[in-house]
Amino acid sequence: MKERIEQLKKAIEAFSVKTEKDVEQFRLQFLTKKSELNQLFADFKEVPSELKKELGKELNLLKNFAEETHRVHQETWSSANADAEKDLNDYTLPGYQSGSGNRHPLQIVRNRMTDIFMRMGFDVSEGPEIEDDWHNFSALNFPENHPARDMQDTFFIDADRSLRTHTSSVQVRVMESQKPPIRTISPGRVYRNEAISARSNCFFHQIEGLYIDKGVSFADLKQTLFQFVKEFFGADTQVRFRPSYFPFTEPSAEMDIYLGTGTEADYRLTKGSGWLEILGCGMVDKQVLSNCGIDPETYTGFAFGMGIERITMFQYGVKDLRTFFENDVRFLNQFASV
Repeated sequence: MKERIEQLKKAIEAFSVKTEKDVEQFRLQFLTKKSELNQLFADFKEVPSELKKELGKELNLLKNFAEETHRVHQETWSSANADAEKDLNDYTLPGYQSGSGNRHPLQIVRNRMTDIFMRMGFDVSEGPEIEDDWHNFSALNFPENHPARDMQDTFFIDADRSLRTHTSSVQVRVMESQKPPIRTISPGRVYRNEAISARSNCFFHQIEGLYIDKGVSFADLKQTLFQFVKEFFGADTQVRFRPSYFPFTEPSAEMDIYLGTGTEADYRLTKGSGWLEILGCGMVDKQVLSNCGIDPETYTGFAFGMGIERITMFQYGVKDLRTFFENDVRFLNQFASV
């Protein structure tokens, strides 16, 4: 067997590798189960016990030698192929032009709205999209089994957690963690179990505002919203407030802007009235302040909230809400320069 080991070692040394195919032929000849090297290990069982130690060591050395030789051949030809591929590159050819990205229309409108409120002294607060019952309902005057909870078609995760139905939950967290004065807006995505259509979806985006301090009145709320409408829609935009109901504000109102009925689009959008509702608002209920650890005898505040999708549809003449979420590049490319 010792002679066979020496002969196989000489064969490995003498094997000439001139092409990449020769590398594979080397492997097949010396490193597979049908190779002579493997046969030597099979015949090793018949070697007398007194020779096993010596011949076993030589066999292992031969195997390591064959594997190392194969590895060197592989690296040599891999490097040669890489150099050959580099030579195929023609650096005189013109480069590929990559298109520039653009913001989503909802993000564009959200940024504009945020900028306006930040100039009025509001900061931006964010919170989790999965909320517990306290922050999403109970702290906002939605007691358990209260009929007001029917206003929200909720995606429940378990008995105490759900996808948030409004970003008011962020305002609760702010009131719990900060002392007045508080002046913040909370933009973000919310979820409600509603049928998907051209005018509604199971998720959408809101931006809600909160201001709490000593002596805050409904007049402060109106002036803040008048200023927003003036900057966002134009100085000549007509505004009206209508009484409404929300569990977490009292008194409550809805705010409309006047579009008129001069065009068919405006007539249909306002259902023939000329007025388009853009937000809900009101003075923060005293119980909500108490729930969040704020003394309602010392502080008052107002809150408002509006849907970003509705305003974006109005701004850009989008008729189908679902268009915002279909990721159609033809639609999104229209906002490349905005």
